[in-house]
Amino acid sequence: RWIKFEEKVEDGGERWSAPHIPALPLHSLFQLRTCLQKGTMLLDLDALSFKEIIDKLLSGQPEEAELQPELRERLAALLLCQPQHQPTKSVLRLLAELSLSPCRGRHGTSPWLLHPGCPAAASLSFQLRNRFKKKVPPGAEAAHVAVGEVEFLEKPFTAFIRLRRGVGLGSLAEVALPSRFLFILLGPRAKVKAYHEVGRAMATLLTDELFQRVARQAEHREDLIRGMEVFLDELIVLPPGKWDLSARIPPPSCLLSPHRRTAMHPPDRQSHGNGDMAAAGDRAGLGHPHSREELERTGRLFGGLLRDIRRKAPWYSSDFSDALHPQCLSAVLYIYLATVTNAITFGGMLGDATANTQGVLESFLGTAFAGSIFCLFSGQPLTILSSTGPVLVFERLLFSFSQDHSLDYLEFRLWIGLWVAFFGVVLVATEASHLVRYFTRFTEEGFCALISLIFIYDSLKKMLSLADTFPINWQYRLENVTSYSCICNLSSPGGWAKAWGGPEVAVHDPSSLPGLSSQPSAALAGLSKTQCLGEGGHLLGTSCQYVPDVTLMSFLLFGGTFLSCTALKRFRSSRYFPAVVRKLVSDFAIILAILASCAVDATLGLETPKLLVPSELKPTNPARGWIVLPFGANPWWVCLVSAVPAVLVTILIFMDQQITAVILNRREYKLQKGAGFHLDLLCVSLLMVVTSATGLPWYVSATVISLAHMESLRKESATSAPGEHPEFLGIREQRLTGLAVFILMGVSVFMAPVLKVGSLAAGFGLFSKAG
Repeated sequence: RWIKFEEKVEDGGERWSAPHIPALPLHSLFQLRTCLQKGTMLLDLDALSFKEIIDKLLSGQPEEAELQPELRERLAALLLCQPQHQPTKSVLRLLAELSLSPCRGRHGTSPWLLHPGCPAAASLSFQLRNRFKKKVPPGAEAAHVAVGEVEFLEKPFTAFIRLRRGVGLGSLAEVALPSRFLFILLGPRAKVKAYHEVGRAMATLLTDELFQRVARQAEHREDLIRGMEVFLDELIVLPPGKWDLSARIPPPSCLLSPHRRTAMHPPDRQSHGNGDMAAAGDRAGLGHPHSREELERTGRLFGGLLRDIRRKAPWYSSDFSDALHPQCLSAVLYIYLATVTNAITFGGMLGDATANTQGVLESFLGTAFAGSIFCLFSGQPLTILSSTGPVLVFERLLFSFSQDHSLDYLEFRLWIGLWVAFFGVVLVATEASHLVRYFTRFTEEGFCALISLIFIYDSLKKMLSLADTFPINWQYRLENVTSYSCICNLSSPGGWAKAWGGPEVAVHDPSSLPGLSSQPSAALAGLSKTQCLGEGGHLLGTSCQYVPDVTLMSFLLFGGTFLSCTALKRFRSSRYFPAVVRKLVSDFAIILAILASCAVDATLGLETPKLLVPSELKPTNPARGWIVLPFGANPWWVCLVSAVPAVLVTILIFMDQQITAVILNRREYKLQKGAGFHLDLLCVSLLMVVTSATGLPWYVSATVISLAHMESLRKESATSAPGEHPEFLGIREQRLTGLAVFILMGVSVFMAPVLKVGSLAAGFGLFSKAG
């Protein structure tokens, strides 16, 4: 059978083979051309049943090829025999079902060959056809190829039939589909293999999209022959002895477009023109949005913003209803974990860069607030706001400049944020976002690669820094294990020392010292490292600085999370388990990888670094409040001078925001609800006012996490032809996943006991996977 590729019944007749590209003998194509030239051909035949087709076929034979009445009857009886189909269920399941039925197949040695005359077998056959029909693309039609040897024929009987309209032919096909084409080749013995190969050649031709077009439009026999000649022009012959004839070529990951084939091998001028037009359409579909309505100027103040609002308003209610799908739950968990890791990483780096003026808590609260507002009111809610590398670099430079010139960092930063918001509103009013049409694909890919490298670099840098926090004990020698010890030494005001390690007193007993009263050793037993340091003591011994080798374990968790996440994501295209299970595992790949890594970490019980989640709602720096005052700490002229660095930040925010928006709104993502370049920029600009006034980090569209969000919401066809990859249908456009992620970010401040169990190394593995 053929759908897109050929499938054969394996030896023993138990199952269908994997789909593969058919390899045809060249001689069979020449024989097929001869059959089409000399055989019977009926185009646009009107018939409603297979019996009517056979009657018209046999009665419409030309005089020179007319069959004798006896041969005609025997041939009609042969063609009208009920076919037997290869089932698609497993042999064990078939045997179990057949054992419960009193009616069996004709062939006792092959119970999977069912005869439709039996009611139970007919019912089972119907189930099999329905099950396989899920693999057939919608709108498909069936073509039937019947070849074989017949002992009562002296010369071959060939016929090619095209029905005027698709007709259901009962149980003739394996699945209940309308039929349009029939090819029959019957002949005398001794040429069985030749008949079979000619039939395979005909089936291969009928699965070719260009030949299908010719076969549907052919008005005469010559048109069909010409279509076959075009097929032969594209044929590539492999010489014998240079490759294994039994080898099956697997289907390619991407098929050549029929439009490109038409452009390379135009059958005629008209089809060549159509192919060029279609190919140009394909190129335009994959290109940049040069002619998109979102980027056309209106010539009025805030004209682009008003048009964005009118475009997005009708979709607002569906932005929430379209999120009612299990895939959205997986996307929420995936992006939440990526955003938490990003907030912890950039929050820690921001704390280092600003002497803890801002930190992890500000990163959590700012991400939750800014992201929630953006998801509710933006034009492209699939965008994820986050701290980015370029903004972090500017924050570090701004803090250093403020320290060098004795300026208050937060007040200086507030005025810069106000100026940036003002410049952003001006850009929205003047429709400056139309300039993004001049961004080339090179600019987009280069920017995306830069941000991805920042993600990967930060992950590896944090992992390598574990070797400093948890040093590997290179001096450990198994031979010297008896000399390793660590004791707690407490020096009393009276001048005597107590020391012990573990439950027993390790060094001198205080009672042996003159002039000092003894203390019961039970009071000293079981003193831990924390208790020892809390009592004002210090540790003595060669193994006191020993830390378990958690660095190696952290790297194992890091690599294991990355690799398991990648493998589970590709599980959709594996050969194991049913399609529903594979899809479920692929959708929840991130969650399964994180849970597995955290379970391994908890089972081993090593003190690997955990997520650092704040547990109290107070600024990282106790000396500051939640509101930054615009005056008082800096000279009055700072509010005017701030406009100069604000111009640089505006350029940075504009480029970061709009390049991300262009990437997310590419035509290949098949978004249906439109973009909102002006509305997105306005939201980011207004959020700058709030985040600057509260001392929270600045936020802009995060390219890598936003792309990961888009990828987690991909829609693909539920079924596809054997050997064909699922068709990409678009993105599940909605606002609820992003909103849920940022609400969880805000709640995470109160989930510290739960999140602190999570492995930081596993989070960095997820961080690098997003990059």
